[in-house]
Amino acid sequence: MKGTIFQLKVWKYLKTIPKGKVKTYKQVAIGIKSPKSARAVANACAKNPYAPKIPCHRVIRSDGGLGGYSGRGGIRQKLKLLRSEKVTI
Repeated sequence: MKGTIFQLKVWKYLKTIPKGKVKTYKQVAIGIKSPKSARAVANACAKNPYAPKIPCHRVIRSDGGLGGYSGRGGIRQKLKLLRSEKVTI
């Protein structure tokens, strides 16, 4: 995989989020031991060239909003992927 050290750390963590579960950008930031970097986590997700193999679609905003999705199909695809995993949004 190619990315910055921070991006690789985020992407590695994303692979640990189980199918059918979601985490917030803030929860991911805390999970990688960088609790003040929720915005940077969102940027790393946006730069993920390996979606949906690396499941950035499982990361949502703290307010329950979907956030963005850089994978093919954009936000509609993110919603479709989450629904296929039985996530209620």
